[in-house]
Amino acid sequence: MPTTAAFGSWRSPITAELIVSGSIGLGGVYRDGEDLYWTESRPQEGGRTVIVQAQGDGSGVDMTPAPFNVRSRVHEYGGGAALITGSVIYFVNFADQRIYHHRPGEIPQPLTPAGPWRYADFILDTAHHRLITVCEDHSREGAEPQNYLAVVDLQTGAVTPLVTGSDFYSSPRFSPDGQSLAWLDWQHPQMPWDGTRLWVASVAEDGTLTAPRCVAGSEAESVAVPTWGPDGRLYFVSDRSNWWNLYREDAAGITALCPVEGEFAYPHWVFGLQPYQFLDANTIVCTYSQQGQDYLARLDTITGEVSPIAPPFTQFGDFQIVDEGVAAVMIVSSPTEPTRLIHLDLATWEYQTLKTAASIAVDSTYFSIPEAIEFPTDNGLTAHAWYYPPFNPDYTAPAGELPPLIVKSHGGPTAGATATLNLRIQYWTSRGFGVVDVNYGGSIGYGREYRQRLQGQWGIVDVADCTHAAVYLADQGRVDRERLAIAGGSAGGYTTLAALTFKDVFKAGASYYGVSDLAALAQDTHKFEARYLDGLIGKYPEDQEIYEERSPIHHLDQLACPVIFFQGLEDKIVPPNQAEMMVAALKDKGLPVAYIAYPEEQHGFRQAANIKRTLDGEFYFYSRIFNFTPAENLEPLTIFNLS
Repeated sequence: MPTTAAFGSWRSPITAELIVSGSIGLGGVYRDGEDLYWTESRPQEGGRTVIVQAQGDGSGVDMTPAPFNVRSRVHEYGGGAALITGSVIYFVNFADQRIYHHRPGEIPQPLTPAGPWRYADFILDTAHHRLITVCEDHSREGAEPQNYLAVVDLQTGAVTPLVTGSDFYSSPRFSPDGQSLAWLDWQHPQMPWDGTRLWVASVAEDGTLTAPRCVAGSEAESVAVPTWGPDGRLYFVSDRSNWWNLYREDAAGITALCPVEGEFAYPHWVFGLQPYQFLDANTIVCTYSQQGQDYLARLDTITGEVSPIAPPFTQFGDFQIVDEGVAAVMIVSSPTEPTRLIHLDLATWEYQTLKTAASIAVDSTYFSIPEAIEFPTDNGLTAHAWYYPPFNPDYTAPAGELPPLIVKSHGGPTAGATATLNLRIQYWTSRGFGVVDVNYGGSIGYGREYRQRLQGQWGIVDVADCTHAAVYLADQGRVDRERLAIAGGSAGGYTTLAALTFKDVFKAGASYYGVSDLAALAQDTHKFEARYLDGLIGKYPEDQEIYEERSPIHHLDQLACPVIFFQGLEDKIVPPNQAEMMVAALKDKGLPVAYIAYPEEQHGFRQAANIKRTLDGEFYFYSRIFNFTPAENLEPLTIFNLS
């Protein structure tokens, strides 16, 4: 018989210790002949990322020894930090950002020289005994770093620019015969999901590039994921139809393979994503999303027919085709199972788990199942979210009590909420909170027009959608209107602070490395996002008035509820002063405020102890603000101005 207890006071087996103990991040999947590799990010090792090789018995063995950390800082978000070919592992080491080459059983050796250079997304040019890579050059003191495609000599390690002149580059890819090179570039103030260009050039005998031509793309068209088919034809993804669909260039021109209202690519926050691969010249295995949910399918490149493959998962990540095309090894997730690496038979849909991201000693009956909701928002439009009702089979709430709600505003802001198992969400729902994960206007998964809703409207559309999600659930009688909270990180932290400041709906909030002063962000951030706000808000300083209008720090007279802040002190994307200015102002105003800073963390927390402290700290904060008693003995934290 379930115990009757107030929402928020339920005892849950999904503890912060459980979430961080034994949990890892599963990243890129690599294949070298018959050998298979993947990457693991380990909070217990300070967030160190390791390359792991699959063994015949289904286990894995570490290939990159401590203290090496496989992680690139190009664009600060990284990705594309490794290449494995001919039993040689090339990887970027986080500490010095040099490319290393490594053979199993040996000590990794630096290939590129020490210095202010960063690398990502490299490929092997066998004919010229070199790597081709994206290079981010920080050698000009006091100036913006330069980005270019570079070559790295495999004998000397010498780095030489190959393609220059644009602000950003990605995705260098060789044709099967090695005679052509494709790549992407874009210019300030475009972000890669706004407008990119796809280029192809011939590779001369001496390795130089000749006759470059622009295949597709513009300031109003986002091209992504260029890939050469086995027959030498060039494939890519473009949103020219409003949706990121697959296209092919050949002698007949550019052809849309299968026009659908779905997304075959992701925003290019990180390097190395590959959502489709070839089984043969006429068959592609691809992942795509519709209405915020992922699907896996075969695509016939001749007929355009899409044949779904239906394993029981709702999100599909990086993958490799194996076993001569009859299977795939991929990263997958679902609402009731942790992220895992599986070996999937593409004919029978049967799968074998190779690695799980977390060993969860919790029955799945404790998990809240997300519900897709659509709700009305400003200007007669509709927005989207995933709602997780409070659920714990051991408890029921007193009659007539409604649960508190946490509105999650995701980062990016060009990212998206997915219906996969997120133990940090289940942490809340199993204690008696409702959680709504909002795909506000600007989010991925609903087409270019939906993404473009945020152009010039950041701090307005996202705030309205998050607010309307909370009000919608309260109007339905599903949550307590007097206990509405909002939380988010990075760009989601800005949405959180803006909603708390400019809307009189939320009663508390939690900002994870969030932005409070947009002008400060425009003047003090890294190159990749240096002009991001041009599109989201306006040019700076020309539109300084708009920046001030939408910055919470300038409107503290409108903020009248408690807030907790979490911040990494080594964050280069949203510097600590963004949080510290807000904390100081709230203290002066007399509002309850708490601040937890982590000296060794950057943008996002990777260390197990800090992740635990953050989860429990936010829960402790809400317990004091909403006046309920947690079942656990939580480590207290200082809340200023709270009697």
